[in-house]
Amino acid sequence: MLKIGPMAAAVARSHADNDPGPPQEVRCFHRIGDPMNQSTINIRLMKADDFDAVVGIDRKIVEAPRTEYYELKFEKLFESKDYIPTSLVAETEDGTVVGFVMGELYMGEYGIFQEGATLDTIGVDPDHRRQGIGQQLINEFMEHLRTIGVQKIITLVDWDDSRLIHFFRANKFSPSKTINLERRL
Repeated sequence: MLKIGPMAAAVARSHADNDPGPPQEVRCFHRIGDPMNQSTINIRLMKADDFDAVVGIDRKIVEAPRTEYYELKFEKLFESKDYIPTSLVAETEDGTVVGFVMGELYMGEYGIFQEGATLDTIGVDPDHRRQGIGQQLINEFMEHLRTIGVQKIITLVDWDDSRLIHFFRANKFSPSKTINLERRL
């Protein structure tokens, strides 16, 4: 039997009962940018209505559509009764989504029992970069997961993506004690 923290269990129960679970309203406000032109960024739980904004931001970043990938992610996020909400978005005062972070809660894999989560996708609209939005998304993601009992968060980064490695290192991620192995077929 899987053992999860009491907060995660409560979130899972409310989600399974089609109760909206944790509040969807704004979780955190941050003033960012140039002091002469400050704006407020709100960090909140992701909603199904955020699909087009998330896909649009991702398309700007990778310069290619990955609609099917996000259809699967959103289906799992909003249609599975077993899924616990973990993903967040950053939005401006007018409600425009300018960043997102997506992850999943897990209770151990490969025979290793550990209550943890993955951070599998993060994106900030290129027009809003260098304003601390990515860091705020990471900080809120960590705090949100900590409140539901998560002890460790893992992510995978391409060995050659020095910019992303630097971003995660600046946000207190470090190499794990496990090695990701692969075999080409």
